[in-house]
Amino acid sequence: MTFQKFFSKLKPVFQKFRRSRFIALWVAGLVLTLLVVVPAFSQPTVTLSFLIGAPERPTWEPIIKEFEASHPGIRLNFVEGPNATNAVEDLYTSSFLLGSSPYDLVYMDIVWVPKFAAAGWLTDLSDKVAGTDLADFLEGDVAGGRYQGGLYRMPVRSDAGMLYYRKDLLDAAGFKPPETFTELMKISQALQKSGAVTWGYVWQGRQYEGAAAMFVEVLAGSGGFWIDPQTKAVGLDRPESVQAVKFLLDTINTGVSPRGVVTYQEEETRRLFQSGTVAFLRNWPYAWPLANAEDSSIRGKIAIKPMVHAVGAESAACQGGWGWGIAKTTRHPKEAWEAVQYLTSIQTQRNVTLSTGYLPSRRSLYNDPEIVRKYNFFPAMLNVIDNAALRPPIAQYAQASDILQRYLSSALTGQMTPERAMQAAANETRRLLGTA
Repeated sequence: MTFQKFFSKLKPVFQKFRRSRFIALWVAGLVLTLLVVVPAFSQPTVTLSFLIGAPERPTWEPIIKEFEASHPGIRLNFVEGPNATNAVEDLYTSSFLLGSSPYDLVYMDIVWVPKFAAAGWLTDLSDKVAGTDLADFLEGDVAGGRYQGGLYRMPVRSDAGMLYYRKDLLDAAGFKPPETFTELMKISQALQKSGAVTWGYVWQGRQYEGAAAMFVEVLAGSGGFWIDPQTKAVGLDRPESVQAVKFLLDTINTGVSPRGVVTYQEEETRRLFQSGTVAFLRNWPYAWPLANAEDSSIRGKIAIKPMVHAVGAESAACQGGWGWGIAKTTRHPKEAWEAVQYLTSIQTQRNVTLSTGYLPSRRSLYNDPEIVRKYNFFPAMLNVIDNAALRPPIAQYAQASDILQRYLSSALTGQMTPERAMQAAANETRRLLGTA
């Protein structure tokens, strides 16, 4: 038999073998895919939900996308809430009162922490965070996340009240920036008399939370206090508190502040100052980039400093800011903590600051070269933030603030004398705390 004939007889056998081998390899590959690849795709994705006010969406949407790209097993469900902060707080409260909140993460204003923690709605993060992990965070921001020894909020954004002033006008008139209430009044009246400005000083006097925040600074700067969270002592009827109210009244009665200031919130004061007709403004850091925008008449003419205070007392800036907590009812505490770590990380805060100008809660970012190039006032902000004063970290804060707002408004609008208003506020606050 020739070789060709022999090979021709074996050829079908080889072909059959090759086909069966191919089939075997294909089957093996399919089995491997089913065993390895398919389970990876079939792993359930954990969804973490949270509620944030509508104005925050542009800030957090890109951060959420970055997180999900680097954590494919976790999805962050952004629930858009109302514009008003107090309305968002009410929605969180309602969801927790139902007993099974749909929210895993809680994006919190600093004044919500005591109420939410006292009610048992938040997870204590103390055992998750070592002291070294908190070293880069601003002390006031960390303190704002604590309640009765526990840590319930990791800060991500800081805020502090400050004094804006027209540096160009003060320089031209030969004045140094004021340190005391008396100096602020003196400079204001001098600039008004010269015709340089219409008003000396504007602040938030409307009956709302902003007035309570503003008053905390004047109160602490007068050497007084509102509520001692440890002893529940109330200081609203002490002489220092009455003097703080009288200072605000004096700005109105002397014409340093317009009478309409008792109806102003942040934006009314910011717009009036930005119009170029005011020497001094009490406001939050958000006003800086707006006042220095290209279309601002005072661009490049202003400076900032810590708030003024009484002689012999110290400056105080009301501590504000936002942070992330974890709901006690979440079914995904491990993934929630991963999210909180990412959302409060130095890189996330850096990105948020560069895109919005918001103050970070990490000290090191205030001297970050790229941030300082864009916002040259950041290093100076540390001096303001380091003099922060907390609003009372008590579970009944919302009710206490409402009491203060009502009686402070009565005093500022002339319905009650400062003495009577503060005495009534103190008595009602003591009844609220059960110490009357």
